[in-house]
Amino acid sequence: MKSIQLPTIFNVAAHFVDRHIQQGRGHRVAYECGDESVTYRQLFERVNRAGNAFKKLGVRQEERLGLLLLDTPEFPYCFFGAVKIGAVPIPINTLLKPSEYEYILNDSRVRVLIVSEALLPQVQAIAKEKLRYLKTIVVFGKAQEGMESLQKLLDASSPELEPEPTNKDDAAFWLYSSGSTGFPKGCVHLHHDMVVCAELYAKGILKITENDRFFSVAKMFFAYGMGNGLYFALSVGATSILWPGSPSPANIFSVIEKHRPTLFFSVPSNYATLLSYKREGGPDFDLSTVRYAVSAGEALPATLFHRFKERFKVEILDAIGSTEALHMFIANRPGAVRPGSSGQIMPGYEARIVDENGHDVSDGEIGSLLIKGDSVCSCYWNQHEKTKETIEGHWIRTGDKYYRDPDGYYWYVGRNDDMMKVKGMWVSPVEIESVLLEHPMVQEAAAIGNPDGNQLVKPAAYVVLKNSMSATPQMIEEIRQHVLGRLAAYKCPQTFEVVKELPKTATGKIQRYKLRQSASETASHPAK
Repeated sequence: MKSIQLPTIFNVAAHFVDRHIQQGRGHRVAYECGDESVTYRQLFERVNRAGNAFKKLGVRQEERLGLLLLDTPEFPYCFFGAVKIGAVPIPINTLLKPSEYEYILNDSRVRVLIVSEALLPQVQAIAKEKLRYLKTIVVFGKAQEGMESLQKLLDASSPELEPEPTNKDDAAFWLYSSGSTGFPKGCVHLHHDMVVCAELYAKGILKITENDRFFSVAKMFFAYGMGNGLYFALSVGATSILWPGSPSPANIFSVIEKHRPTLFFSVPSNYATLLSYKREGGPDFDLSTVRYAVSAGEALPATLFHRFKERFKVEILDAIGSTEALHMFIANRPGAVRPGSSGQIMPGYEARIVDENGHDVSDGEIGSLLIKGDSVCSCYWNQHEKTKETIEGHWIRTGDKYYRDPDGYYWYVGRNDDMMKVKGMWVSPVEIESVLLEHPMVQEAAAIGNPDGNQLVKPAAYVVLKNSMSATPQMIEEIRQHVLGRLAAYKCPQTFEVVKELPKTATGKIQRYKLRQSASETASHPAK
């Protein structure tokens, strides 16, 4: 197992930011955002200003600092500024509701929160007395009375700052898992974790260089986007393209054509949306600079891989990672993609697929995926039992069902609680969804298990049609016949429902449990 050797005294902010100044890369562009360019020299000085500003606010080593920021250069300034002084930044999902922010802010006990002006109303919607620990709100934008201005704090702070001599195993930052059920969990990540992911995936699999230009649709507040947008480029002195706006197809194609990325990162649902979007008049969108596209967050159906490659001549490298492991651990390699699979185990990680008794299963058999690697978080904050259930020594339970083929490729078949057993046989929702997506009228699809009148599980399908088409009995029957012609009868959904949209997490994962809940409520309270 490949191991990344780092000194005991190690500050990851100095590793990703300071060393570029020492190595003469200060003139190179680290981040682009709209018409703004930030050089490595400017990044270095602004990170230092942020760290000094946080010290003035009384933030001490090991204290948490909340970051509710859009994807602008202020994100890396604040993130690395906090890490450099030994504090622990917590990037927070920008798409949550006030009640969810209340939970995270109280659970993490942050006293200082940095927030983008556009997101401030979500925090102000929480009654002050409900936020037991928050004392200071710093606004990037126009600060209101009783709040601090981030820009004024940066302007008034020194551009010189020595990194705190932290340990490589000190807590560096937390990430709250999006989770498919229940409250999010705070994953405590250490100073060495980002280095491991940059070395093993960005350098090891993507073979990145200082000439690469990164653009991630996935935002920096969660693990996948953090690697793609925040620190992968910094690991080699390359450039990261930031986009704080919505991931609409028009926006994404506009950024690609303006900034010309060489590496593009997104999630399956966004790839499907991009494919459904056409330019009115003129040539198709130009993705000629993109050498690889990358997908994660959920399994990429083979049909999306083939359609994207056919239209844009770009290969999508599907992979799997997690908030707990920080980034990828199983990935498809360039030139060796097996469409529909998550790829092969990456050097530096180990994988096991086990049965209900914890015994390894044979190739081709479905089991639970366990992973071993040095980027795995140390624990869940204040979740002792959940930590013990998930992290077993060197191994972490991913919660995913997989099988491995004889060539070492791993195939995702669903979450542990998404898999359904129909007539005594495992049925994968992913398999059903992949077939549904092959139908020319289906844009998105989800499959769940629904109990019938005898409480026996039967598959049910939910589909979003392309171009806002209206469902007709004839169309639904056509889709049903399409699935029946490709899958065994027991795998074919017994019911088909056309919906306007599917419930998803902020990271684009389909929340099948919400569909199950809705189906259960409908069954319990049938329409009169």
